[in-house]
Amino acid sequence: MKVAGFTFIRNAVKNDYPIVEAITSILPICDEFIVALGNSEDETEQLIKGIGSPKIKIINTTWNESIRNGGAVFADETDKAFAAISPDADWAFYIQGDECVHEKYLPLIKKEMEDNLNDPNIEGLLFKYLHFYGSYNYYGHSRRWYRREIRVIRNNKAVHSYRDAQGFRWEDRKINVKLIDAYIYHYGWVKPPSGLTNKLRNFNRFYHDDDWMAQNLPDTFEFDYSHKNPDRLVSFTDSHPAVMQKRVASINWNLNIDLNGLNKKMTFRRKILQKIEDLTGWRISEYRNYKIVK
Repeated sequence: MKVAGFTFIRNAVKNDYPIVEAITSILPICDEFIVALGNSEDETEQLIKGIGSPKIKIINTTWNESIRNGGAVFADETDKAFAAISPDADWAFYIQGDECVHEKYLPLIKKEMEDNLNDPNIEGLLFKYLHFYGSYNYYGHSRRWYRREIRVIRNNKAVHSYRDAQGFRWEDRKINVKLIDAYIYHYGWVKPPSGLTNKLRNFNRFYHDDDWMAQNLPDTFEFDYSHKNPDRLVSFTDSHPAVMQKRVASINWNLNIDLNGLNKKMTFRRKILQKIEDLTGWRISEYRNYKIVK
Protein backbone atom coordinates (compact mmCIF):
# COMPACT_ATOMS: atom_id res chain seq x y z
CA MET A 1 0.00 0.00 0.00
CA LYS A 2 1.34 3.40 -0.98
CA VAL A 3 0.07 6.61 0.64
CA ALA A 4 0.58 10.11 -0.72
CA GLY A 5 -0.01 13.23 1.33
CA PHE A 6 -0.97 16.48 -0.37
CA THR A 7 -1.72 20.10 0.45
CA PHE A 8 -1.61 23.63 -0.94
CA ILE A 9 -0.18 26.75 0.67
CA ARG A 10 0.69 30.35 -0.03
CA ASN A 11 2.16 33.05 2.24
CA ALA A 12 2.30 30.76 5.27
CA VAL A 13 4.73 33.04 7.11
CA LYS A 14 2.82 36.21 6.38
CA ASN A 15 -0.47 34.66 7.48
CA ASP A 16 0.99 32.57 10.32
CA TYR A 17 -0.21 29.17 9.10
CA PRO A 18 1.13 26.12 10.95
CA ILE A 19 1.94 24.46 7.63
CA VAL A 20 5.09 22.73 8.89
CA GLU A 21 3.11 21.22 11.73
CA ALA A 22 0.32 20.21 9.34
CA ILE A 23 2.66 18.39 6.98
CA THR A 24 4.80 16.72 9.64
CA SER A 25 1.72 15.55 11.56
CA ILE A 26 0.86 13.04 8.81
CA LEU A 27 4.24 12.62 7.13
CA PRO A 28 5.14 9.44 9.10
CA ILE A 29 2.43 7.40 7.32
CA CYS A 30 2.99 8.96 3.88
CA ASP A 31 5.37 7.57 1.27
CA GLU A 32 5.40 10.87 -0.60
CA PHE A 33 4.01 14.33 0.04
CA ILE A 34 3.00 16.87 -2.61
CA VAL A 35 2.96 20.58 -1.74
CA ALA A 36 1.35 22.96 -4.23
CA LEU A 37 3.30 26.09 -3.37
CA GLY A 38 1.51 29.21 -4.54
CA ASN A 39 3.24 32.41 -5.61
CA SER A 40 4.20 33.65 -2.16
CA GLU A 41 5.54 37.00 -0.98
CA ASP A 42 7.40 35.59 2.00
CA GLU A 43 9.66 32.69 3.02
CA THR A 44 7.09 29.91 2.63
CA GLU A 45 9.30 27.94 0.23
CA GLN A 46 12.24 28.00 2.67
CA LEU A 47 9.83 26.95 5.42
CA ILE A 48 8.73 23.86 3.50
CA LYS A 49 12.24 22.96 2.39
CA GLY A 50 13.38 23.32 6.00
CA ILE A 51 11.37 20.23 6.92
CA GLY A 52 14.16 18.35 5.19
CA SER A 53 12.22 15.26 4.16
CA PRO A 54 12.99 13.42 0.89
CA LYS A 55 9.30 12.49 0.77
CA ILE A 56 8.29 16.08 0.02
CA LYS A 57 7.90 17.30 -3.55
CA ILE A 58 7.12 20.95 -4.19
CA ILE A 59 5.24 22.02 -7.30
CA ASN A 60 5.13 25.76 -7.95
CA THR A 61 1.74 27.22 -8.82
CA THR A 62 0.23 30.61 -9.54
CA TRP A 63 -3.08 31.43 -7.94
CA ASN A 64 -5.79 32.69 -10.24
CA GLU A 65 -6.79 35.80 -8.31
CA SER A 66 -9.58 36.56 -10.75
CA ILE A 67 -11.52 33.69 -9.15
CA ARG A 68 -13.39 35.50 -6.40
CA ASN A 69 -16.46 33.37 -6.04
CA GLY A 70 -16.99 31.09 -3.07
CA GLY A 71 -13.34 30.28 -2.48
CA ALA A 72 -13.09 28.23 -5.69
CA VAL A 73 -9.40 29.09 -6.02
CA PHE A 74 -8.72 26.87 -2.99
CA ALA A 75 -10.28 23.90 -4.76
CA ASP A 76 -8.27 24.74 -7.87
CA GLU A 77 -5.01 24.66 -5.92
CA THR A 78 -6.02 21.44 -4.14
CA ASP A 79 -6.64 19.78 -7.51
CA LYS A 80 -3.18 20.84 -8.72
CA ALA A 81 -1.57 19.06 -5.76
CA PHE A 82 -3.76 15.98 -6.19
CA ALA A 83 -2.92 15.75 -9.90
CA ALA A 84 0.80 15.62 -9.06
CA ILE A 85 0.50 12.50 -6.90
CA SER A 86 2.33 9.46 -8.27
CA PRO A 87 0.05 7.15 -10.28
CA ASP A 88 0.99 4.13 -8.15
CA ALA A 89 -0.25 5.68 -4.89
CA ASP A 90 -3.31 3.90 -3.48
CA TRP A 91 -4.58 6.50 -1.02
CA ALA A 92 -4.23 10.29 -0.93
CA PHE A 93 -4.19 11.97 2.50
CA TYR A 94 -5.25 15.62 2.33
CA ILE A 95 -4.32 18.15 5.00
CA GLN A 96 -4.88 21.90 4.93
CA GLY A 97 -2.39 24.45 6.19
CA ASP A 98 -4.23 25.09 9.46
CA GLU A 99 -4.98 21.45 10.32
CA CYS A 100 -3.08 18.76 12.21
CA VAL A 101 -3.51 15.11 13.15
CA HIS A 102 -2.57 13.91 16.61
CA GLU A 103 0.06 11.19 16.46
CA LYS A 104 -2.14 8.91 18.55
CA TYR A 105 -4.46 8.51 15.53
CA LEU A 106 -1.83 7.59 12.95
CA PRO A 107 -1.83 3.81 13.62
CA LEU A 108 -5.63 3.71 13.40
CA ILE A 109 -5.68 5.75 10.17
CA LYS A 110 -3.08 3.51 8.56
CA LYS A 111 -4.97 0.40 9.62
CA GLU A 112 -8.23 1.77 8.16
CA MET A 113 -6.47 2.39 4.85
CA GLU A 114 -5.06 -1.15 4.88
CA ASP A 115 -8.36 -2.77 5.90
CA ASN A 116 -10.37 -0.94 3.23
CA LEU A 117 -7.80 -1.01 0.45
CA ASN A 118 -9.55 -3.79 -1.47
CA ASP A 119 -13.11 -2.74 -0.70
CA PRO A 120 -14.34 -0.78 -3.75
CA ASN A 121 -17.35 0.44 -1.77
CA ILE A 122 -15.07 2.62 0.36
CA GLU A 123 -13.86 5.53 -1.74
CA GLY A 124 -12.67 7.70 1.12
CA LEU A 125 -12.30 8.02 4.87
CA LEU A 126 -14.32 10.53 6.85
CA PHE A 127 -12.73 12.27 9.86
CA LYS A 128 -14.22 13.94 12.90
CA TYR A 129 -13.23 17.53 13.74
CA LEU A 130 -12.14 19.68 16.65
CA HIS A 131 -12.34 23.38 15.76
CA PHE A 132 -10.20 25.39 18.17
CA TYR A 133 -11.30 28.97 18.64
CA GLY A 134 -9.64 32.01 20.17
CA SER A 135 -6.89 30.05 21.91
CA TYR A 136 -5.58 26.51 22.15
CA ASN A 137 -7.63 26.02 25.32
CA TYR A 138 -11.11 26.00 23.75
CA TYR A 139 -12.91 24.44 20.82
CA GLY A 140 -16.27 25.26 19.26
CA HIS A 141 -18.95 22.69 19.93
CA SER A 142 -22.18 23.68 18.21
CA ARG A 143 -24.07 23.54 14.93
CA ARG A 144 -22.01 26.44 13.59
CA TRP A 145 -19.02 24.12 13.12
CA TYR A 146 -18.92 21.24 10.64
CA ARG A 147 -18.46 17.94 12.43
CA ARG A 148 -16.89 15.77 9.74
CA GLU A 149 -15.04 15.94 6.44
CA ILE A 150 -13.22 13.69 3.98
CA ARG A 151 -9.46 13.73 4.32
CA VAL A 152 -8.41 10.42 2.74
CA ILE A 153 -9.46 9.55 -0.81
CA ARG A 154 -8.55 6.96 -3.39
CA ASN A 155 -5.98 8.08 -5.95
CA ASN A 156 -8.48 8.26 -8.78
CA LYS A 157 -8.30 11.34 -10.97
CA ALA A 158 -12.07 11.33 -11.37
CA VAL A 159 -12.05 12.78 -7.84
CA HIS A 160 -11.85 16.56 -7.52
CA SER A 161 -11.95 19.15 -4.78
CA TYR A 162 -15.42 20.61 -4.23
CA ARG A 163 -16.48 24.23 -3.86
CA ASP A 164 -13.92 25.91 -1.55
CA ALA A 165 -11.84 22.76 -0.91
CA GLN A 166 -13.69 21.67 2.20
CA GLY A 167 -14.44 18.27 0.64
CA PHE A 168 -14.33 16.16 -2.51
CA ARG A 169 -16.60 14.73 -5.21
CA TRP A 170 -16.18 11.77 -7.56
CA GLU A 171 -17.05 13.48 -10.83
CA ASP A 172 -20.52 14.87 -10.00
CA ARG A 173 -21.54 12.60 -7.15
CA LYS A 174 -20.84 12.38 -3.45
CA ILE A 175 -18.06 10.03 -2.37
CA ASN A 176 -18.87 6.82 -0.49
CA VAL A 177 -16.94 6.95 2.77
CA LYS A 178 -16.30 5.20 6.04
CA LEU A 179 -16.47 7.29 9.20
CA ILE A 180 -13.39 6.55 11.31
CA ASP A 181 -12.65 7.34 14.94
CA ALA A 182 -9.92 9.90 14.28
CA TYR A 183 -9.94 13.68 14.54
CA ILE A 184 -8.58 16.56 12.53
CA TYR A 185 -7.47 19.39 14.81
CA HIS A 186 -8.39 22.65 13.08
CA TYR A 187 -6.43 25.72 14.22
CA GLY A 188 -7.60 28.31 11.71
CA TRP A 189 -9.32 30.43 14.36
CA VAL A 190 -6.50 30.29 16.91
CA LYS A 191 -4.93 33.71 16.53
CA PRO A 192 -4.93 36.99 18.46
CA PRO A 193 -7.43 39.61 17.22
CA SER A 194 -4.87 41.26 14.93
CA GLY A 195 -4.10 37.92 13.29
CA LEU A 196 -7.77 37.16 12.74
CA THR A 197 -8.28 40.63 11.26
CA ASN A 198 -5.62 39.78 8.67
CA LYS A 199 -7.09 36.31 8.16
CA LEU A 200 -10.55 37.65 7.35
CA ARG A 201 -9.20 40.24 4.94
CA ASN A 202 -6.89 37.80 3.13
CA PHE A 203 -9.41 34.96 3.15
CA ASN A 204 -12.54 36.80 2.06
CA ARG A 205 -10.97 38.41 -1.00
CA PHE A 206 -11.18 34.94 -2.57
CA TYR A 207 -14.92 34.88 -1.85
CA HIS A 208 -16.10 38.43 -2.51
CA ASP A 209 -15.52 41.41 -4.78
CA ASP A 210 -13.93 44.74 -3.83
CA ASP A 211 -17.26 46.41 -3.06
CA TRP A 212 -18.17 43.69 -0.55
CA MET A 213 -14.72 43.91 1.02
CA ALA A 214 -14.93 47.69 1.38
CA GLN A 215 -18.36 47.48 2.98
CA ASN A 216 -17.78 44.55 5.31
CA LEU A 217 -14.05 44.59 6.00
CA PRO A 218 -12.90 48.22 5.67
CA ASP A 219 -9.43 49.36 6.69
CA THR A 220 -10.84 50.34 10.08
CA PHE A 221 -12.15 46.81 10.76
CA GLU A 222 -10.80 45.13 13.89
CA PHE A 223 -11.73 41.58 14.81
CA ASP A 224 -13.32 40.71 18.11
CA TYR A 225 -14.12 37.16 19.16
CA SER A 226 -17.87 37.72 19.02
CA HIS A 227 -17.58 38.52 15.29
CA LYS A 228 -17.92 34.82 14.53
CA ASN A 229 -20.22 33.78 17.34
CA PRO A 230 -19.14 30.21 18.19
CA ASP A 231 -22.39 29.66 20.20
CA ARG A 232 -20.58 27.46 22.67
CA LEU A 233 -16.95 26.85 23.59
CA VAL A 234 -15.71 23.80 25.47
CA SER A 235 -12.51 23.67 27.50
CA PHE A 236 -9.92 21.43 25.89
CA THR A 237 -8.32 19.21 28.53
CA ASP A 238 -6.50 16.70 26.31
CA SER A 239 -3.09 17.11 24.66
CA HIS A 240 -2.35 18.81 21.38
CA PRO A 241 -0.32 16.96 18.72
CA ALA A 242 3.39 16.71 19.53
CA VAL A 243 4.23 18.79 16.45
CA MET A 244 2.13 21.66 17.87
CA GLN A 245 3.58 21.67 21.39
CA LYS A 246 6.23 24.33 20.73
CA ARG A 247 3.72 26.64 19.07
CA VAL A 248 1.15 26.15 21.83
CA ALA A 249 3.73 26.86 24.55
CA SER A 250 5.10 29.97 22.87
CA ILE A 251 2.06 31.83 21.56
CA ASN A 252 -0.96 30.89 23.65
CA TRP A 253 -2.96 33.72 25.22
CA ASN A 254 -5.99 34.39 27.37
CA LEU A 255 -9.27 34.43 25.48
CA ASN A 256 -11.01 37.78 25.78
CA ILE A 257 -14.61 36.65 25.44
CA ASP A 258 -17.61 36.16 27.72
CA LEU A 259 -17.91 32.37 27.63
CA ASN A 260 -21.07 32.34 29.73
CA GLY A 261 -22.78 34.84 27.47
CA LEU A 262 -22.31 32.94 24.22
CA ASN A 263 -25.34 30.70 24.65
CA LYS A 264 -27.54 33.72 25.31
CA LYS A 265 -26.91 34.91 21.75
CA MET A 266 -28.32 31.72 20.23
CA THR A 267 -31.79 31.91 18.76
CA PHE A 268 -34.51 29.78 20.30
CA ARG A 269 -34.51 27.53 17.24
CA ARG A 270 -30.76 26.94 17.43
CA LYS A 271 -31.02 26.18 21.14
CA ILE A 272 -33.67 23.51 20.49
CA LEU A 273 -31.73 21.95 17.63
CA GLN A 274 -28.55 21.97 19.71
CA LYS A 275 -30.34 20.30 22.61
CA ILE A 276 -31.61 17.53 20.32
CA GLU A 277 -28.07 16.95 19.06
CA ASP A 278 -26.63 16.88 22.57
CA LEU A 279 -29.17 14.29 23.69
CA THR A 280 -29.24 12.06 20.61
CA GLY A 281 -26.14 12.79 18.51
CA TRP A 282 -28.44 13.61 15.58
CA ARG A 283 -27.71 16.89 13.83
CA ILE A 284 -30.94 17.82 12.07
CA SER A 285 -30.53 19.15 8.49
CA GLU A 286 -26.76 18.66 8.60
CA TYR A 287 -24.98 19.41 5.34
CA ARG A 288 -23.15 16.28 4.16
CA ASN A 289 -20.88 16.36 1.14
CA TYR A 290 -20.42 12.60 1.38
CA LYS A 291 -22.34 9.34 1.75
CA ILE A 292 -21.51 7.19 4.76
CA VAL A 293 -21.68 3.55 3.67
CA LYS A 294 -19.81 1.81 6.50
